Amino acid sequence: MDLQLSGKRALVTGGSRGIGRAIARQLAMEGCDVALAARDPARLSAAAGELAAETGRRVIGLPVDTGDDASVRAMVEAAVTALGGLDILVNSAAEPGGKLGAQRLADITTEALMGEVNIKVMGYLRVAQAVAPHLVAQGWGRIINVSGLAARQAHSIVGSVRNVAVAAMTKNLADELGPHGVNVTVVHPGATLTERTAAWETQLLASGLTPDEAKARMGAGIAIGRMVTAREIADVVAFLASPRSIAITGDAIPVGGGALGAIHY
Repeated sequence: MDLQLSGKRALVTGGSRGIGRAIARQLAMEGCDVALAARDPARLSAAAGELAAETGRRVIGLPVDTGDDASVRAMVEAAVTALGGLDILVNSAAEPGGKLGAQRLADITTEALMGEVNIKVMGYLRVAQAVAPHLVAQGWGRIINVSGLAARQAHSIVGSVRNVAVAAMTKNLADELGPHGVNVTVVHPGATLTERTAAWETQLLASGLTPDEAKARMGAGIAIGRMVTAREIADVVAFLASPRSIAITGDAIPVGGGALGAIHY
C-alpha cells in the first residue's frame, strides 16, 4: 500500500531515541522530510545524521524543552522554516512509563505528578498549539500523540493520570480540528523493545535464563507472546500519519501486542 507520504514534512518530538526515533525513521523511509526535537543537542545531531544517511531524506535536529512555552514556539518556527512547512506532528517527548514504576498513594508527590503532567500533557499541548495553525491554514494535517497503556491499566497513578489526560486531549483536538482537515489520534504502547529495554533482556540472560525463557518472561501478559518492537509501533503511526487514515480521528489505538483478558469497546 502506498501511504502517500512522499514529500510530506513531519515533526517528531522525543525523536532522538526509542519509539520517537523509530517513528521518525519510518516516516523518512516513506518519503517524509523530518525534524527531530529533543533536549540533548549531541544525541539529536547524531540521530539526525544517522537517519538521513539511512533513508536519503532530509532529517534535522532541533533542541527543545517541551516544558517551556518559548522553547516550543521557537522550535516549531525553526522546523517550519527549515522544512518549508509542516504536515505531520508526532508528540513523543516524555519519559517511558516503565521508568515511573508502581506507586502507592502515600508515595505520590505534587512535584512528581505535576512534572509529568507538564512534560507529557502540557508539553504535547504546547507543541500542538504551535503546529496546528500551520496545518489548519493548508487544510490538511495529522497529529499523533504517543501515550501508553497505563491509560487502561492501574499500578501507576502518575502514569495513568498523564496518559488518560493525553487521550482526552486528543479527542478534544480531533473534534476541533477535524473540520479543517486535521486528524488527531493517540497510540498506547505497552512495554516496548527499545535500546532501553534491551538492557532488561541482558539482565535476564545474566541471571541464568535461556533466550527463550527471557523472551517469555518479557512477553508475559501480552497476547502475541512477546514485546512489540519500536519499529512495529512506527508502522502503525506511519499509517495514522498518512492520507489513508482519514477514517480514524479522536480515537485511541493500542499498540502493545494485545493485553490478555481485557475487552475494550
